[in-house]
Amino acid sequence: MRDPLLIVKSVRITEKGTALAEKHNQYVLKVVPSATKQEIKHAVKMLFQKTAVRVNTMQVAGKVKRRFGGADYGQRNDWKKAIITLKEGEKIDLA
Repeated sequence: MRDPLLIVKSVRITEKGTALAEKHNQYVLKVVPSATKQEIKHAVKMLFQKTAVRVNTMQVAGKVKRRFGGADYGQRNDWKKAIITLKEGEKIDLA
């Protein structure tokens, strides 16, 4: 297993993610694109001391954006999103 600090890049705090946390005890993480579900589950256990019951992942394509006043186009990087479901009664304090 790789180092958990190299697997999880950040916790995504959005309106949709906050609603998932409140209703379904799910949290959204930004992870490295090469991470597997087992590595993500292990990283959550090591970093947050919480038990992940389920891990769902998806590849997010980078958006095409205009640069330099619209004269040139660039693209943001692709990234991987992981939605983890924690064991009943456990929470991650994001404050």
